[in-house]
Amino acid sequence: MSTIGDVAKRAGVSAMTVSRVINNSGYISQETRERVEQAIAELGYVPNALARSLRFKRTKTIALILTDITNPFFTTLARGIEDAASEQGFSVIFCNTDESQDEEAEYLSVVVQKQVDGVLLVPASSSSESVTFLRDRGVPCVLLDRRLPGAAVDTVRGDSEAGAYQLTRHLLDLGHRRIALLNGPSSVSTAEDRLAGYRRALDEAGLSSAASVYEGSYTVEGGYRTAKQMLAAAPRPTAVFAANNFIAIGALRVLREAGLRVPDNLSLVAFDDLPTTMMIDPFFTVIGQPAYEMGQRATQLLLEHLAGQSPAEPQEIVLPAQLIVRRSSGPPPAEI
Repeated sequence: MSTIGDVAKRAGVSAMTVSRVINNSGYISQETRERVEQAIAELGYVPNALARSLRFKRTKTIALILTDITNPFFTTLARGIEDAASEQGFSVIFCNTDESQDEEAEYLSVVVQKQVDGVLLVPASSSSESVTFLRDRGVPCVLLDRRLPGAAVDTVRGDSEAGAYQLTRHLLDLGHRRIALLNGPSSVSTAEDRLAGYRRALDEAGLSSAASVYEGSYTVEGGYRTAKQMLAAAPRPTAVFAANNFIAIGALRVLREAGLRVPDNLSLVAFDDLPTTMMIDPFFTVIGQPAYEMGQRATQLLLEHLAGQSPAEPQEIVLPAQLIVRRSSGPPPAEI
């Protein structure tokens, strides 16, 4: 009876490579895969059923790696994931990277050692290293909220570009012509997409030269710093577009310290909603994303991978954003 070593020798590869072909794990070139499959056929090799069952033993655990669990958007997203996973008998391990690529790498190493069945990842940067790390170890992965250009991986996200366009268009329709964008880090796809939507709206209005962009972090502190920079500019904008809810909170603090009232002196809008329990006055005009649904859809994709039911090609599911108009946006003041 042929062994895995016999197959490896016939195909001119290692036994580990043969194992990867049999278990469909890790990256194997098409040429190598065909050589191994031909050797298996020629030798009549039959994989050990017990060994394969051990290889595919499930822990019924998935990992969720987020960038900021304190943000209500990610809290809601996590709830959608936990509910969808629980319905199928899976537990969720939560990890928080604080937008750090290094912490992301450390958490990935830990959860792989714990033999999680799959990973749901909100990437901290535009690097595809984490996806490659998981793929090389045969761990299924689905990206959430952010895309990684060029990475062949399933992704579930909101339409940041269209949402930013709607929000900027809303301010333009109110009569604003000086609109500042307080953005997140350019290394993150959501910041890139929200900048693109903002610029598209200004371009269509013939205001390309009026773009005023301040790059920072997706945090309250980041919003505070960029809002300080914005107020120091002349002429002062009549409206502020905060690229996420935490940036908006930091900006609101700066405006209040400067004695400016929203929206009487300056309008303030944001991407991502806040729960009504946070009691911010005036409550923000926002682009709301279906965070709960996003979490559920991503979990379903991951579980389909684990069940061997996913399509061969990576999927990208883009969920629509919704403009919610509230009291923080109004026409520009008569005099600035």
